[in-house]
Amino acid sequence: MADERIFVIVGASLAGAKAAETLRAEGFTGKVVLIGEEMERPYERPPLSKGHLQGKEGAREKAFVHSPDWYADNDVDLRLATRVTHLDPAAHTITLDGVDELRYDKLLLTTGSRVRTLDIPGSDLTGVRYLRTIDESDALLDHLRKAANVVVIGAGWIGLETAAAARHHGANVTVAEMADLPLQRVLGDEVAAIFAELHRANGVDFRFGTSAAEFRGSDGRLTSVVLSDGTELPADVAVIGIGIRPSTELAVDGGLAVDNGILVDANLRTSAEDVYAAGDVVNLNHPLLGERVRVEHWANALNGGKYAGRALLGEDVVYDRVPYFFSDQYDLGMEYSGYAAPGGYDRVVFRGDPSIVDGKAPEVVVFWTKDGRVLAGMNVNVWDVTDDIQNLVRAGFAGRAVDLDRLADPEVPLADLLA
Repeated sequence: MADERIFVIVGASLAGAKAAETLRAEGFTGKVVLIGEEMERPYERPPLSKGHLQGKEGAREKAFVHSPDWYADNDVDLRLATRVTHLDPAAHTITLDGVDELRYDKLLLTTGSRVRTLDIPGSDLTGVRYLRTIDESDALLDHLRKAANVVVIGAGWIGLETAAAARHHGANVTVAEMADLPLQRVLGDEVAAIFAELHRANGVDFRFGTSAAEFRGSDGRLTSVVLSDGTELPADVAVIGIGIRPSTELAVDGGLAVDNGILVDANLRTSAEDVYAAGDVVNLNHPLLGERVRVEHWANALNGGKYAGRALLGEDVVYDRVPYFFSDQYDLGMEYSGYAAPGGYDRVVFRGDPSIVDGKAPEVVVFWTKDGRVLAGMNVNVWDVTDDIQNLVRAGFAGRAVDLDRLADPEVPLADLLA
């Protein structure tokens, strides 16, 4: 008997594409509809601020989740350049572009996030750029290849990766950040100082305690950025990286519970029957961490989509993955696992020397701990330790402490700390 169920995924993102892939891999034979606002088929976002922005050959094509033929070959109805304008959970329908109504049996929201924007004079000048979509990455790459002076507003992950890419292309780079250090809220002072020194060693000028107040230009093109402290910096390009916000508009329209993202349980279920959500847009009641968190990184979209696909099929999944993200800047490659909220830890433990020597990034593993429990760990240019770090994080959130002196000793295998 044919399966006549219709599973609709709103958000042609990494999470959405992986959910569709999982449905087919698990043997679902009903109709799968994957809807996205962009013109491009689903892609991964990390290359947009890393390899592609540096102009590495083939990086753009590698960003796509599947080949162009995959969707037709797997009977996935991919609808691009289509906006879902209304959700009616009671009727189990969505409305496309304000006109066409589509019924669903199960609905998955993977609508992701949108960039936070600056509304200041000159924001419409050519050369004022954001970075979230592949089209924006294409345009920014073109700008960076010609730019002499680049100003980056915001010293978060996107801001720092963009600064590194701009230096790769030979531009003079200034980063303006309201905090006292880059990534200060995420990493704390001790580790944030490593990133500040790395970028300074590679020619980046930081202006802390300030942000953009005005963009100035000539003939519609950006020529300078005025900071909130009155400093005017020459600029051919200004990249604004001041964070993202979850795209919850459709969820709000449908009456779903929303608070800094769509509220979901560990099974990725929303407050509406037969409606699930995954990826950046989700505020998850995390079983491991014991609190609600919204994780804005690649691994959450990758794994959340897979779990959501199984949840749509009625499997009793428990999404308890250890939060994970990575970054590449100059010769620094890092992976971060866990969750250490600002003020939520009492000691930072370094396993190795974190110093920047002759402009080179260190080989070090860093742990954020509380009462001897590992809450998070970051390996910098040290590889094949992520599983051990995540095991320590799981043990830490389960209440198990480790010997911090041994944790700091590179001669003690990480696996032995839980033996």
